[in-house]
Amino acid sequence: MNIVQKYGGSSVESIEKMQNVANRIIRKKEEGYDVVVVVSAMGKTTNQLIEMAKKITINPSQRDLDMLMSTGEQVSISLLSMVINARGYESISLTGFQAGIKTEGIHTKNKISDIEIDRVKKHLSNGKIVVIAGFQGMNEDGDITTLGRGGSDTTAVAVAAKLECVCEIYTDVDGIYSVDPRIYPNAKKIESISYEEMMEMSSLGAKIMETRSVEIGYRYKVPIYVASSLVDVKGSLIKEYDELMENKSITGLTISENVLMITVINVPYSPENISAVFSKLASKDVNIDMISQTSPNNSLVNLSFTTSKDEEYTVMEVMTQLKNQFAHIEIQKDIAVTKVSVVGMGMKNQSGIAAQVFKLFADNQIHFKLVTTSEISISYTINSADKQKAVSILAEAFNL
Repeated sequence: MNIVQKYGGSSVESIEKMQNVANRIIRKKEEGYDVVVVVSAMGKTTNQLIEMAKKITINPSQRDLDMLMSTGEQVSISLLSMVINARGYESISLTGFQAGIKTEGIHTKNKISDIEIDRVKKHLSNGKIVVIAGFQGMNEDGDITTLGRGGSDTTAVAVAAKLECVCEIYTDVDGIYSVDPRIYPNAKKIESISYEEMMEMSSLGAKIMETRSVEIGYRYKVPIYVASSLVDVKGSLIKEYDELMENKSITGLTISENVLMITVINVPYSPENISAVFSKLASKDVNIDMISQTSPNNSLVNLSFTTSKDEEYTVMEVMTQLKNQFAHIEIQKDIAVTKVSVVGMGMKNQSGIAAQVFKLFADNQIHFKLVTTSEISISYTINSADKQKAVSILAEAFNL
């Protein structure tokens, strides 16, 4: 019986912590599992590598950046494999390429296109523990690539999908909470959550799991168990929705401070011009989140949209191009905004959630700038100064 375990950077940031991780891996092996382990780079290694590159140039070659960043995971897989072997259990470390992970897309943001799993299966059948570098693969040109934010989780769930087994994600938190406990200490741990709710929460700012990894789990029905690598307490399970799950209108509240809000004023109104704005951003692979457009006034409209602060350099390049194309537009940039979202499958069948949130904001003088909805979520952008107040009143009102 196969199992995939993933350990994040904080779980393998030292040899001592790797020894603790090895205990968990060996325990699973002794329980009769064939174990595949996916690991991230040690601690803050990836950030340190990027900082080194930025000391050379503010805009390094993305191919070279992938080459550089991929070395972090190679260090951790080799050391962890050594730890396991030293404990008397056969282990082998594999880079993403060696594990058969094929990718496509642009550098630093590649996506897994396929995994040739035969080599991993062969090592498992020979009784070895297989330790795979997360976050990386190789594209059709033979270049080493990385998978972007949450890439190691994506690697682990994708490997589990190929092996048709459970994926266990071990991190520095002991499960999935209704609200980030660092922001709201009274938050409740969620015993089980549906793929749909977790995808929505991840896409809206919950840092515990990346959207792509949950999406793969949803598509291939991979149960994903999230727990602490530091303490032995029960974690949270991401799985298919069923009627036995707690029937609350709101399951979780997410907060994203990584928000860049751009307002483009006085855009000449036509479908072609609006398309041009977002086509230019799409050509740079900028992921747009919330969008708002005013009604035409004197054949002019204002556009507002949000994206990640990480995209600021690229977005402002595109805005400069637009300014050259439309001489009279004005560009406003706002980074002092936070996105607050409520998520829950119960919203499908219960009305009045939006009205309730609007009233809570009105009663507490919390101003919002943009609002978007989906079938199971409502998101608001608010002034960052109001974040803590908004989180507290929403968490209390919805018993989160």
